[in-house]
Formats: sequence, structure tokens, C-alpha cells
Amino acid sequence: MLPPAAAPEPGGGFVGPSLADFLPPAILFKGTPFELNRLMMIRLLVVVVLVIVLWAGTRRMKVVPTRQQAAVEFALVFVRNSVVQTLGEKDGRRFMPVLMTIFFLTLAMNLTGTVPGLQLAGTSVVGLPLIMALVAYVLFIYAGVRKHSWRFFKNALFIPGVPWPLYFLLTPVEIFSTFVLRPITLTLRLLMNMIAGHMLLSLCFAATQFFFFSVLAGGNPLGFLGVGSFVFGLAFSLMDIFVSALQAYVFMILAAIYIQMALADEH
Repeated sequence: MLPPAAAPEPGGGFVGPSLADFLPPAILFKGTPFELNRLMMIRLLVVVVLVIVLWAGTRRMKVVPTRQQAAVEFALVFVRNSVVQTLGEKDGRRFMPVLMTIFFLTLAMNLTGTVPGLQLAGTSVVGLPLIMALVAYVLFIYAGVRKHSWRFFKNALFIPGVPWPLYFLLTPVEIFSTFVLRPITLTLRLLMNMIAGHMLLSLCFAATQFFFFSVLAGGNPLGFLGVGSFVFGLAFSLMDIFVSALQAYVFMILAAIYIQMALADEH
């Protein structure tokens, strides 16, 4: 099922994907604060499915795990080990719930971009990536202030051992890079990857539909080019799944690294 904006026109023309794909019309409660469109329905569905999967995989833990329990345990242990390796055992346990939530939510939202019938990542519109980036940013500030009090900001903005005239140059750079750029780069890295993945897959499968049903159906042998675009679509689908998992890991591990930097003794 292709997004409407990526389908061939009735007259035989080809219409590729566009940013309109990420702004679908309202489905429920139109014109109210509770308006739901296709993207919001996908996000709600992901949250429900994620809760059910994690609950079902952990509610009856056995010494000899079932396949479902083993799969869930593998994912949980993977995230736990990544966080502990970055933050250490003590601090890792403190921030584990939020970082684990960020990872699984980001992963599940990313993967909807390759699910037939959904084909739109929940993180492909800026709202959700921005909220998670702000959560990571608040954790970063909280960790630094909790451990170092006001000295966290002082040491972050005024690097010890630097001649004081250089502070006029370095302090604005530190303000921008530490307290402004980090949430922006977290947001844009995830957002742009999900947008690019959707546009690429939509282009391949829209081209396949166009070649098969418009060109080949009209007797033009060039329609067999649809075989190539279909193969590319499958290959890019696998790559998109890999990128979705990678971006979830990168988002989570960067959030952990920022927290670790805030907790470092030099602050």
C-alpha cells in the first residue's frame, strides 16, 4: 500500500513522494485538541504494542526461557550492558528506566516505516524526536546539577586553566555547543534519517507500481524496469530496518554519553 502522494496519477503520470506524506489528513476528532491523523494513530498503536510485548515477555519469567522471553531478555540485556558500560553500574541503574524507554520507543517508532500498511515512521515528524531529545537534555542538566550544583555550569562554560581573555571567545562557543546544539543534533539526526528512508522507499515502490500498471499495461516493454525498482525497494527496506535499529541505539547511547559527561569529575 503506497502513500496517496506517491501513487501514480489516473492519467498515467508519475507522482513521487513528497513532504505531504508526513502531514496526513485528520481521521478522528477533526478540529479539536484531540485530533488524530494517520501518524498519531501509528504512534498510539506502537505504544500499545510495545507495552503488550514487553509485558508478555516479562510477566512469567522462567529459568528455562521461552522463545518470547529469550528475545525480550536479549534486548533488555543488550540495552542494560550498553548503559552500564557508559555510565557504570551505580549511575547506569539510576538512569536505566528512562534510557531503556528511549531506546525501545525510538526503535519501535522507527520500524513502522517498513511495516506494510503503516509505512510511516512515528519519528518522521519533528514532534516526537524533539520531545525525546528534550528528555535527554533535561537528564543531562539534572545529572550535572545534582552532582556538582552550580559549579556544573561554571566549569562547563569557563574551562579551567584557560587565560581569562579567551573566555570571551570560548564561553559563547561552549554555550552553543553544550546547551543549544546537543538537543538540536539529537533531533535532526533521527528525524532526517527517518524522512530519507521513507522518501527512498516510497520512490522505489511508487516507481514499481508506475512501471507495472501504467507503462507495462499500456504495452510498453519499458514497464519491465519495475522489476529493478522493486528489487531496489526490497534492498532499501532491509537497509532501512538496519538504519532504524542503529538510530535508536545512537540516540540512546548519545543520551547516556551526555549524562556521563555531566557526571564527570572535571565538572
